[in-house]
Amino acid sequence: MIERRHVDGETRSRAVYSPCERYRYVLERQWSAAPPVLFVMLNPSTATETANDPTIERCERRARAMGHGGLLIGNLFAWRATRPADLRAASDPVGPENDALLAELLARAGRTIAAWGVHGALDGAAERFAARDAELWHLGLTKAGHPRHPLYVSYAVLPQRWTGRYAPGTMANR
Repeated sequence: MIERRHVDGETRSRAVYSPCERYRYVLERQWSAAPPVLFVMLNPSTATETANDPTIERCERRARAMGHGGLLIGNLFAWRATRPADLRAASDPVGPENDALLAELLARAGRTIAAWGVHGALDGAAERFAARDAELWHLGLTKAGHPRHPLYVSYAVLPQRWTGRYAPGTMANR
């Protein structure tokens, strides 16, 4: 794996990529000693150890406003793509190291916010993650019970506990 670090003022950043760099397993920002918040989303897009994309920017602002000392980003799928359709085309959208690194992130987080949206149903990934023994939070749920993606949620919305359970018949597959 490739690990890259960056420091910008008070913020230390780290990203972990596959050797081919098509997978990003971890993205991390730390600005104080307070516990970080973990956002588990669908898949990584363009953010790196040196630059935020719009989603990471919103997650970082929310983490700071909630009083967390950092931000951890994990994903159900580690395949780097800008469109969910690209995940369906990938031969292995999860990535060989993703599950182990997600477990490490869960162990480090002060709070875990599920935020993958409706596409988390792909290959049952959301159900598998929600079945882990972890306390999960969300920023709102879709009609089918999927945790909303943070890019489209107002900063006024506060995290709520989530059981991680979906209504029967709401999880579509590939």
